Amino acid sequence: MPHDLSKEVPLIQTSVEAAMPRRKFLAYAGLSAGALLFAASCKKETSQDPSLTSNVNSLGGGKDGGKAVVSLGSGDIGILNYAYALEQLEAAFYTRALQTPYAGISDKEMEYLSDVRDHEIAHREWFKNVLGDDRIGGLIVNFSSINFDSRDSVLGTAKALEDVGVSAYNGAGELLQSATYLLFAGKIVSVEARHAAALRDMLNYGSFADSTAVDMNGLDLVRTPAEVLAIASGFISTKIISKDLPTS
Repeated sequence: MPHDLSKEVPLIQTSVEAAMPRRKFLAYAGLSAGALLFAASCKKETSQDPSLTSNVNSLGGGKDGGKAVVSLGSGDIGILNYAYALEQLEAAFYTRALQTPYAGISDKEMEYLSDVRDHEIAHREWFKNVLGDDRIGGLIVNFSSINFDSRDSVLGTAKALEDVGVSAYNGAGELLQSATYLLFAGKIVSVEARHAAALRDMLNYGSFADSTAVDMNGLDLVRTPAEVLAIASGFISTKIISKDLPTS
């Protein structure tokens, strides 16, 4: 069952947090100590998380013609699993990108990408622990289309993933019934938007809020779960079943 978030949850420090100053971590993450529930075993990753190779999950998981399958479920649990799947993808991408950084990466770029990786791991672990036994298992990712030796390929993919993530949270927020979950999702999406802005400037300085991310009304773009999962499927080998997600 998902954890009860109606009461403040104490922060369990992990090596992800310990690796950077506490004030910096909490300021970047935008989540109070009461909002973050980390697994004590969560660690700053230097290799692929073994859970990302799992092909069976705890919520209707299995295989379809030899392909791993996960079912997100319904209601708020389904939406949280949807966000958890996206955070798994982002955490896996940045972990892989920093295992062998692209040629010519600057110290500042290394610092930025390391911070983003740590935030995505924190988000992933938050959803993992909040969902408890209702969470999906680890997804199998496929980054064969990315040239991790190329700065443009890595940063371009990072920007695309962050943009999709922001639009995904914007589209899913109205589908959540729990005000508590909506509050925490709002805190996470604000961090994802900071990532997207920083990556835009790394690629093209001054483009942090251009028309590909913000509409003419000054609002972030919005995508439905179906639209987001169609985009994300290019990087995920696991078949994700989302038919039971709420639509309104």
